[in-house]
Amino acid sequence: MKSYQEVYKILANETDYLSGEKIAETLNLSRTSVWKAIQRLQQEGLEIDSIKNRGYKLLHGDLILPQEIEANSPITVRFKPKTKSTQIDAKEALEAGAKEDTLYLSTSQTSGRGRFQRPYFSPPQGGIYMSLHLKPNLPYQDLPAYTLLTAGAIYKAIKNLSLIDVDIKWVNDIYLNQKKIAGILTEAITSVETGLVTDVIIGVGINFSITDFPKNLQTKAGSLFQQKAPITRNELIAEIWKCFYETEVDELLYLYKKRSIVLGKEISFKKDQEIITGKACDISDQGQLQIELATGEKIWLNSGEVSLTKW
Repeated sequence: MKSYQEVYKILANETDYLSGEKIAETLNLSRTSVWKAIQRLQQEGLEIDSIKNRGYKLLHGDLILPQEIEANSPITVRFKPKTKSTQIDAKEALEAGAKEDTLYLSTSQTSGRGRFQRPYFSPPQGGIYMSLHLKPNLPYQDLPAYTLLTAGAIYKAIKNLSLIDVDIKWVNDIYLNQKKIAGILTEAITSVETGLVTDVIIGVGINFSITDFPKNLQTKAGSLFQQKAPITRNELIAEIWKCFYETEVDELLYLYKKRSIVLGKEISFKKDQEIITGKACDISDQGQLQIELATGEKIWLNSGEVSLTKW
């Protein structure tokens, strides 16, 4: 572990000010090394207060520690502080023969994309951007509903660690207080020779503690935490994938439906350039949304985007 990471761990576990001398003594570092570590942590976006004759205190922020995530979850972590897109990182790695069950993680994306290739707001501070590479080698029709399972795991992890109940909007968005705080993008790669889905990449973006959104997102986007977070991003990342791998599929699907904000509600969607309204009745285990139209006819939506008529 690097010096600045060790200094971070000490500050993160301390509620009061800690002198540079004490930190240096604990870690067997020079005072200059401690000062440089503090500078590095501040460059990483952590808010650290400094008072003469008292020392340093961590006020806000955390540091991604891949080794901690790996120690508390069943995945391998590949971390880049800044990247174009973790989806791109995962695709490039799998093309190079990287092993499955690897998480590509970053705290800043310059070219993040969501569904329909929409730009995904990925500021350099307060976010989690990650993509998990799986190798199912299954026919498409036999694939698990990875987006639903991931959403269920995100809900469970947040509930386990913070007791916060987030909501899920079909098919891939996580909401809190009627604002989107996370999104999921699942992409599959199929073999031309076998017809099997050889690789799946599950991309997740979470607004962990982002406080400054562009004007066009301020009424739509929110963060899991507005004030000082009671948990770290490391803890949440590890817990999400632990829940994903270790929770029964039926439980994750149950949680997805339980926290759905569209079931039982009037919704609208676009079909053949026409806006259609109806009532969301059910979500299948494969992720299809059943809609009851005004005529009484029931149809299934396989994909697309729906809007709530009212919350």
